[in-house]
Amino acid sequence: MSAADGDLANRPERRRPGTNLGWSLATVLRRWHEHVEEALGELPHGSRGFHILGVVVHDDVPTQGALATRLVIDRSVLTYLLDDLETAGLIERQLDPRDRRARRIVATEHGRQVLADAERRVAHAEEHVLAGLPEQQRDLFRAAAERAADAIHVAAPATDPCLAVQDVLAPASADRSAP
Repeated sequence: MSAADGDLANRPERRRPGTNLGWSLATVLRRWHEHVEEALGELPHGSRGFHILGVVVHDDVPTQGALATRLVIDRSVLTYLLDDLETAGLIERQLDPRDRRARRIVATEHGRQVLADAERRVAHAEEHVLAGLPEQQRDLFRAAAERAADAIHVAAPATDPCLAVQDVLAPASADRSAP
């Protein structure tokens, strides 16, 4: 994108009346959630299970407690989520050799394969959601959203992103149930 394109995008008169960042993000999030939940339909707990499995596979989160902290999920809720992922053969709980009271969450080989497939399906769903943007703008949008999310997480690490998603999606559910 050229400097001139950036200048045009930032001029208020180039924005569509009645829209703002909140409306835009909520609309994208709503569509993302619909497509991703459909893509992850067979994964226990859908996108939430996907996020848990992704952290277990890609991040160094040593214990169940650390996983709860990293994902900002109540420990008692995380226990139920992990139970279902374990029942599906995607993760295992192992005693932490340094602290026998703690449990390490480890992905099984099957869990790694399921995650790799899920990541491909999520990437496809995201491409579909962002199809209205040229490819370069999709990459810029993703990068900007990731930087903004990282900055917000650093500033407010206790904010539960799942609750934010529920807050955004709740009005859509209420709208659909109206006569």
